Amino acid sequence: MATLVPPPPKRQRREEIARTKVQQDVNAGLPPDHGSFKARFVDADGQQMADVIEVPIADASEKNVSLLLNTLLGREQDEFLPYRFRIHIPNDGSADADKKAPIIVDQYPTDLYALLKSHGIDNPFETTLTLAAEPQAVFKVQSVTRLAHRIPGHGQSILAVAFSPAASRLLATGSGDHTARIWDTETGTPKFTLKKHRGWVLAVAWSPDGKRLATCSMDGSVIVWDPETGLIVGKELTGHSKPVLALAWEPYHSMKDGVLQLASASKDGTVRVWAANSGTVQHVLSGHKGSVSCVKWGGAGYIYSASHDKTVRVWDAAKGTLVHELKAHAHWVNHLALSTDFVLRTGYFDHLTGSGADGVPETEEGKREKARERYEKAANAHGKTGERLVSASDDFTMYLWDPKQSTKPVTRMVGHQKAINHVTFSPDGLFVASSSWDNHTKIWRAHDGSFSSTLRGHVAPVYQCSWSADSRLLVTASKDATVKVWNVRAAKMAADLPHHEDEVYAVEWSPDGQRVASGGKDKAVRLWRN
Repeated sequence: MATLVPPPPKRQRREEIARTKVQQDVNAGLPPDHGSFKARFVDADGQQMADVIEVPIADASEKNVSLLLNTLLGREQDEFLPYRFRIHIPNDGSADADKKAPIIVDQYPTDLYALLKSHGIDNPFETTLTLAAEPQAVFKVQSVTRLAHRIPGHGQSILAVAFSPAASRLLATGSGDHTARIWDTETGTPKFTLKKHRGWVLAVAWSPDGKRLATCSMDGSVIVWDPETGLIVGKELTGHSKPVLALAWEPYHSMKDGVLQLASASKDGTVRVWAANSGTVQHVLSGHKGSVSCVKWGGAGYIYSASHDKTVRVWDAAKGTLVHELKAHAHWVNHLALSTDFVLRTGYFDHLTGSGADGVPETEEGKREKARERYEKAANAHGKTGERLVSASDDFTMYLWDPKQSTKPVTRMVGHQKAINHVTFSPDGLFVASSSWDNHTKIWRAHDGSFSSTLRGHVAPVYQCSWSADSRLLVTASKDATVKVWNVRAAKMAADLPHHEDEVYAVEWSPDGQRVASGGKDKAVRLWRN
């Protein structure tokens, strides 16, 4: 027999009737009206883009302001570009405010009124805010979701993967079987097997023009290959007395007299600079008291080296002399990242050139000029002048450096609970991603090193991470035999790719955004597509 709910008591019925007779306040649920402000839109060069317009603060979210700017520029809706804004707040804190530079806020706030009030602006209507508009990637990379190819061939674990900047259909891998291989990612077939090393191939690196591939090995040698023929260019580069751990090509815009140079970092505590074509040693950068774990060649003429002696050294690439020694870490420095890494790696290629010759300058001077323009735009973006550096260590911390300005770190980045394996800047230079033995990848804001989010999902150490070309997505490789794709803005997993059979040591997103490559202990290359 069903139980009947008893009728409500008389007191409850009287209160309900009384509530129906009270007029509701229709404004109770509305946001407070903080008035409006005058918005002046400027581009990256400071040129005004549209007329100054009054914007209600209640509607001034970044998305709405982006839509407003597109409308002011007369674009059709299907031609709208997403914008990100830096806010220039007038510095009215003193009598000589006109002489003071405005306060620049890099991250658009969720509460604009609270931001203005915190800077002493109580009446926004009397304030004209300058909004520096930065168009986001005009192309959108889709998340990879499926396994396109599983390519066997290597006899041991795959330790490194790298896409060619010139043609993303070409992939290079380095393995514990003493070989490197070049693959055609469109067909999923091997193109060349590069046999010469006598030890594990620890790193592979494409030159910025895609015409050379460098490999380094446990046997202490460096070899430069022609990817069109699979043959050695010049001679084997020997001189290191211990395994070579990392490689870095000279930026294309810095190249002089057609001679492209290469830097190699070794366990013997030195960095050697080679003329890649002739195989001659240009400089031996010595001074580290431990293994050199990572090397980067910056666009301003500096080489950066990280070592197990707890230091990062900055060298003059032309003279081969020490410029700075950066000391802060308490343990081995494992990895480095430059804010300009993406444009230096891809040289004069961008999303407009794709994987073909369209849009590539015809002359060498034109190519260098385009590479220089891309570098300068990246180095001087977001109110910063010059490239920035992040170092990652076994001491669970990272440091953000501005080597051009000071030998002291900009900030210390803490949050990881174990050693940090890998660190990388997003292509737009706004974020930094770090992967650690604590099973997590963390996202940091690049302008001040502040923490943004933690990407949780892996159940074992994360070895590497790689950004998509539009800086929206991140792919990670882990000891748990999975590759995962993340939506960085939402800090959520976009795709779980579980087809590996063992630990995944290396992963990279192609520069054109079309595919991801991964490799690891199961000896087979995986290619992922959307």
